[in-house]
Amino acid sequence: MSRTTTRPRAARSRWRLGLTATACLVATAVVAPSPAHAEAVTDYTITVDPSARGAEIDDTMYGVFFEDINRAADGGLYAELVQNRSFEYSTADNGSYTPLTSWTVDGTAEVVDDDGRLNDRNRNYLSLAAGSSVANAGYNTGIRVEAGKRYDFSVWARTPGRGTLTVALRDAAGTLASTRQVAVRGDWTKYTATFTATRTSNRGRLAVGTTTDAALDMVSLFPRDTYRNQPNGLRRDLAEKIEALDPAFVRFPGGCLVNTGSMEDYSESSGWQRKRSYQWKDTIGPVEERATNANFWGYNQSYGLGYYEYFRFAEDIGAMPLPVVPALVTGCGQNRATDDEALLQRHIQDTLDLIEFANGPATSTWGKVRAEMGHPRPFRLTHLAVGNEENLPDAFFARFQRFRAAIEAEYPDITVVSNSGPDDTGTTFDRLWQLNRDTGVEMVDEHYYNSPQWFLQNNDRYDDYDRGGPQVFLGEYASQGNAFKNALAEAAFMTGLERNADVVKLASYAPLLANEDYVQWRPDMIWFNNRASWGSANYEVQKLFMTNVGDRVVPSTATTTPDVSGPITGAVGLSTWATSAAYDDVRVTAADGATLLTDDFSGDASRWTHTGTGSWTVRDGEYVQTDTAAENTMVTAGDPAWHDYDLHVRATKKSGNEGFLVAFGVKDTGNYYWWNLGGWNNTQSAVEQAVDGGKSTLLAKPHSVETGRAYDIDIQVRGRQVSLHLDGELWGSFTDDKPAEPFRQVVTEDDRTNDLIVKVVNAQSVAARTAVDLGGARVASRARVTTLAAGPDDVNTETDTPVTPVTSALTGVAEKFTYTFPANSVTFLRIARR
Repeated sequence: MSRTTTRPRAARSRWRLGLTATACLVATAVVAPSPAHAEAVTDYTITVDPSARGAEIDDTMYGVFFEDINRAADGGLYAELVQNRSFEYSTADNGSYTPLTSWTVDGTAEVVDDDGRLNDRNRNYLSLAAGSSVANAGYNTGIRVEAGKRYDFSVWARTPGRGTLTVALRDAAGTLASTRQVAVRGDWTKYTATFTATRTSNRGRLAVGTTTDAALDMVSLFPRDTYRNQPNGLRRDLAEKIEALDPAFVRFPGGCLVNTGSMEDYSESSGWQRKRSYQWKDTIGPVEERATNANFWGYNQSYGLGYYEYFRFAEDIGAMPLPVVPALVTGCGQNRATDDEALLQRHIQDTLDLIEFANGPATSTWGKVRAEMGHPRPFRLTHLAVGNEENLPDAFFARFQRFRAAIEAEYPDITVVSNSGPDDTGTTFDRLWQLNRDTGVEMVDEHYYNSPQWFLQNNDRYDDYDRGGPQVFLGEYASQGNAFKNALAEAAFMTGLERNADVVKLASYAPLLANEDYVQWRPDMIWFNNRASWGSANYEVQKLFMTNVGDRVVPSTATTTPDVSGPITGAVGLSTWATSAAYDDVRVTAADGATLLTDDFSGDASRWTHTGTGSWTVRDGEYVQTDTAAENTMVTAGDPAWHDYDLHVRATKKSGNEGFLVAFGVKDTGNYYWWNLGGWNNTQSAVEQAVDGGKSTLLAKPHSVETGRAYDIDIQVRGRQVSLHLDGELWGSFTDDKPAEPFRQVVTEDDRTNDLIVKVVNAQSVAARTAVDLGGARVASRARVTTLAAGPDDVNTETDTPVTPVTSALTGVAEKFTYTFPANSVTFLRIARR
């Protein structure tokens, strides 16, 4: 089957053409660096071969990945302004929650769960006594309203007789809109009202009072001005920022939240299972009949933004929908697999039903449900992923094969996407890739979050992938920061993705959204609060690539930057992570046998410097870290100039979640290597490298550490080669000798405009004077230029966006010309072929 997107290529080309036309209207001259800065220039060459034909670039190349993390859905993209609208928050889900979280009561009110509930999925409701009221604080600082805009209120209410609900919008300074009186009577009924805000406020409260005893549920307030003015809709500014990326696909509803949580089923005897894994059928139908579920990321999700809304949004922005379903094997630091055959069969059938919901005719069982929700036409689903970052490769793949066989038997045109686990390397990664290759899986989802240096070092990652094996979906990646240096490293890596577009068919940065007051994960592409949103430096890079893709790669080469790296140098260190451990018999010996450090802790620990958290003490001849809640408790000793040495230490786990962290090559608190033994909740061991605080995994294997057992740990450093021994046995070795190349480029061609798009990343603090040879191509003398240039540590915020694209024009373009790419910059030259 075809692996290209369902939308026509011409539609995407028209969008790109519109952008470049705008660039011409605001063009300004490009000038060379001033003589005062002439010394800060490095010379490069780029040679293009327009007669050669590179990889075709599918229209699916770049997309977005949405996960409900960092309050991305409720309090974010989902436009509902009321938090905990159905009183379903629970201490069982979050220790700080109660059913009245985000509510304040004036008078008498009680949250009730009995047979009088609205429905079985919406179990709690508020019993409000006559003369009492409740007010909701929304998200962030409060409910945001803007003067002159309309807001739609709704509530489900039940009263023993006639009564009136008084509904008000107000803040500490007074009313924000005229108060509404809503007559209520009898059994559960939905009531509505509309407000027009008279003032703008970020600290609004929605208050509901009653003249009679009343039961309330699903108390809601939506801005009328949602994205495309849709009911139960999306927050306009966030949806439009996503749309502006021109994404080719939307992966949803998440990664970790999909395949974690309880695998138990709903039953009449047990009722609604909280912390249930994400299941699409829980998220469709009338919103008052959708469940509230505990989120893997520590808060509750209402499912008001559900599968129907995801499909609708993907269609609205012209993107391919790519849902992810659980494979009944957990990942993301958990290690469980179900042996319940009936449950597995039910999930497989649910996945088949999902495809029918998306693609079936309105007369089919699930197509009819879609049609009744307002969309009789199919959503044209072509790709579906089973599973996410599973840590048990064989258990996952056995179940994946069951899903795959059932889907391919009934829907042979659906591409079933597998995955390669939670990291870019290691035993799990290798095993899953072997299984995927051996069974002819069509596409494999890779994930990794690494340091900027890793991205600069690994531009060639896909150069040697098997062209006849599974294609790659790079579903999650980021360089662990939102500074421009992070975006530069990602841009450099993306040139390698495009060069290998015959292997890498889809790629999406992750995560997409973050509410600045509810952050579980950094970095993120788009940041927001209740009043504003802004794109990160990473967003600007993604947007530049996504709106200037091209249709094929034009082969090209470039000179590189001289590598000035020497041997691995640095002091040594000891640390723990959520674990108490004891260390003893530390010895550091130079390659020539000279003793650099020895410490048996028979005295004090004065030779060690505490740079992290935790509580260290010398006890019974051991150096012990006792705080089992502290993360990265690093202590260091020695000289940052040390190189070519052997480190020995004896380590014993006392208690806690993980094992040991033994560091070497320690330059400072943000730059070091460490052997992480028993990490990730004591499921694997790995060597990680930290560069400016961002970590990358260099070597990884499944492994756990036993409590109370003493381990002999030996690390040998020679030049840039490292060997690691555990209890006298070689555990692994690696050579860290890949240069972090700061100058990267790729050239693509846009078939519609006939433009050559020369994409250059200069991730260094000197300009790159570059001779460009277009290989005899006949081109126009004027090119359109888009540049992102800023300080490497610059970060976009709500009030300041130093990383912003600048458009300009370049004259004097010929088949050979010279251009100086600014320091710390991403530059796209669109050169028209004649």
